[in-house]
Amino acid sequence: MNKRTIELSGHIIDSLVLPKTMDLIMDKGGDFDILEFDVGKRKSDISRAKILVSADTSDLLNNILEELTDLGASIAEIKEAELKNSPKDMVAPEGFYSTSNHITHILNKGDWLVVENIEMDCMVVVDEKQRKAYCKPIADIKKGDLIVVGHDGIKVTPPQRSRGKKSTFEFMNSEVSSEKPLMSIVDKIATEIKEIKEKGGKIAIVGGPAIVHTGSADILASLIKEGFIDVLFAGNALATHDIEAAIFGTSLGVDIESGEIVSHGHTHHMRSINKINNSGSIKDSVKDGTLTKGIMYECIKNDIPYVLAGSIRDDGPLPDVITDVVKSQKLMRKYAQEVDMVIMIATMLHSIAVGNLLPSKVKSICVDINPATVTKLADRGSAQVLSIVTDIGAFLPVLYESLNK
Repeated sequence: MNKRTIELSGHIIDSLVLPKTMDLIMDKGGDFDILEFDVGKRKSDISRAKILVSADTSDLLNNILEELTDLGASIAEIKEAELKNSPKDMVAPEGFYSTSNHITHILNKGDWLVVENIEMDCMVVVDEKQRKAYCKPIADIKKGDLIVVGHDGIKVTPPQRSRGKKSTFEFMNSEVSSEKPLMSIVDKIATEIKEIKEKGGKIAIVGGPAIVHTGSADILASLIKEGFIDVLFAGNALATHDIEAAIFGTSLGVDIESGEIVSHGHTHHMRSINKINNSGSIKDSVKDGTLTKGIMYECIKNDIPYVLAGSIRDDGPLPDVITDVVKSQKLMRKYAQEVDMVIMIATMLHSIAVGNLLPSKVKSICVDINPATVTKLADRGSAQVLSIVTDIGAFLPVLYESLNK
């Protein structure tokens, strides 16, 4: 039998790390023996466990260890992280360590180096001259990069559930339900937002066009104007319909105030794109007076950066939309490392995309009327996300009111 000893440390009972570890080993076809188990008795105490993991083959054992590392397990026999050179651009050596989105350290020349710019599904590249380790997506790998392989010398620290008073953003506390008390949750989110801003932190919004369709564009514009939002991630649709609402008073051809279908209103979004094209860009349209209000207007007036990532579905698109998805991903990646909170509103694809770029320490909220959106986020590794299943037209007004109490 192939065997390795792992160690777990922290609130491993309250965070369900210990039972998840045992379930994972058994589900994968391995076996385990608990060698040591020290249970913390007080709320401030942590628990520790040492577990011998065994499997029929070395490949199976390595597969189990890879997933256990993501749960926060570390190999008990301390060895230096193994490094191998990339054989060519965009190719990692076989057996490379694939990152989680949790705080990660690697042991190199006797020092535990924190992996900078951590995100999931990347490689760990080590610069031994600078004594640094950092994440690199596979598209950015260059020939000769020193890349961590295997599981030795890697320490992952996932967020853990506190044993004290429960926090709004408790790790693994985000079961999907439309029956959560919306008002109290939003009040707590507003408190978190205020605390982040008071400390000089940054907050990002990931928005879908339903923000405009539900008549909430003015509220998001006010949040930007009043300094609560520091960066916007969206697609062509949010920006287009926001501009349509600002110029024509409609969204998808429906009058936002009356809810009535406007004659020839279905052409308004294309006429909006045409007007912005005529100006040259969204910024130029603000300068020449074509665009005088709305979400994109406030981004320009308040110097709020935005990334509009294009897709195959786009009409137009607007001149500001980045049609190269790799380029837009790189720009989103840059801002994702700078924020302290992300609020994802009514956009499944953009929410999942941004969730994949976020470190797990970033407080994240996903608001959608469709439970599948928040479920898919968790299924893809963004387990730190607080899920709220509700209508956007209800959420944003309540949040704005709570922030301005």
